[in-house]
Amino acid sequence: MDRAALADFLRRSRARLHTADVGLPDGARRRTPGLRREEVAALAGMSADYYTRLEQQRGPRPSPQLLAALARALRLGYDERDHLFHLSGRQPPAHRTVADHVRRGLLLILDRLWDTPAQVISELGDVLVQNPMAQALWGDAASRGPDERNLIRRWFTDPGARDQFPAEDHERLGRSKAAHLRAVATARPEDRRAARLVAELLATSPEFAAYWAEHDVAQRRSDVTRVLHPVVGLLELHCEVLVNDGGAQRLLVFTAEPGSVTAERLELLRVVGLQDLKTTDTADAADAADARLS
Repeated sequence: MDRAALADFLRRSRARLHTADVGLPDGARRRTPGLRREEVAALAGMSADYYTRLEQQRGPRPSPQLLAALARALRLGYDERDHLFHLSGRQPPAHRTVADHVRRGLLLILDRLWDTPAQVISELGDVLVQNPMAQALWGDAASRGPDERNLIRRWFTDPGARDQFPAEDHERLGRSKAAHLRAVATARPEDRRAARLVAELLATSPEFAAYWAEHDVAQRRSDVTRVLHPVVGLLELHCEVLVNDGGAQRLLVFTAEPGSVTAERLELLRVVGLQDLKTTDTADAADAADARLS
């Protein structure tokens, strides 16, 4: 780990970014160019103290997961991402596997979708990055462990993952996820991650095994998603799936019909923002947001 070069690279990468580049408000005038350390840390889902220590050449060696998060937060290209890994004494991820690194152009698109939920997921269903509206809708994926960020694994192994969807939609969604995974795993026979995920779910989820045995194949395209949000209620959202990077990454954008009840509730969700729903009374939060909208 080259601490001095790593610290210099992080500082220079941070200095070249503007708040608009990452979807943040301008705020007060800044004495120095670029993002603040705490802003980079928040975008990467890490503590500001840990990031500060990296720039001061005294932090511990970052894990591959943290390095990938830093590369996304700093909008690094593939070569820059690999350079960041090398400076940290880590081997960069192989480019031919299902991609974890989100291209700068895709991140710029995501940052400009400020009023509608959007997130980038891998072909295997790993949530790679979310905009603030997606965090408000689905929860902050960066706060979960690496395995818990996979939408397919969570669906079949974590009963709480289904709480945000009407019960009558569960079977359709489960079948859809199994069919999508079969299509991806078949198209990427060399990808060990896909094979491991299939083997894990076959061993732990009888429901997945039953769907898998039916041999349905269908990758997710555009559809309508119904979401039960604990503050704003039921949302009926159009999900558009935009494919990038040879199909390895997908930008999911959730929109509402203009003038609909869902559109009003989506605006309410934007006002409520990212408050911690676990510690905030749902009724009080909704009342407060209603008051601010009126």
